Amino acid sequence: MKRNKLFKNYSYDFDKNERKLITTFCNQAIKQMQTDSRFFADVKAFQSIIAKLNNGLEEVKLTKDERTRLVLQLKENIKFINEKMKNSWFIKKWLYKSMYNQYSNLLTNYFEE
Repeated sequence: MKRNKLFKNYSYDFDKNERKLITTFCNQAIKQMQTDSRFFADVKAFQSIIAKLNNGLEEVKLTKDERTRLVLQLKENIKFINEKMKNSWFIKKWLYKSMYNQYSNLLTNYFEE
């Protein structure tokens, strides 16, 4: 029988490239969402994630809400990129493949349960 932990650890030790990738991803999400007041909580969560990534500490501690919103957006972005790759020509597919692999690796290495 598998037990669920009462408190989960949402601390991550991202390398320099992963920090840059997540920061860029969060900035893009903010740009897309900031004009719509329905996404106020999402924008605040992504701003908080960026601040935590830029604070200079080795370990990044996310709240459950921040982690949930980040994972959801990463999954949606991976789905979107995958659809774009299916309908693209070689060069565009090659460009999308790089992004797809980076986001997939983040999701697999840090956020899968």
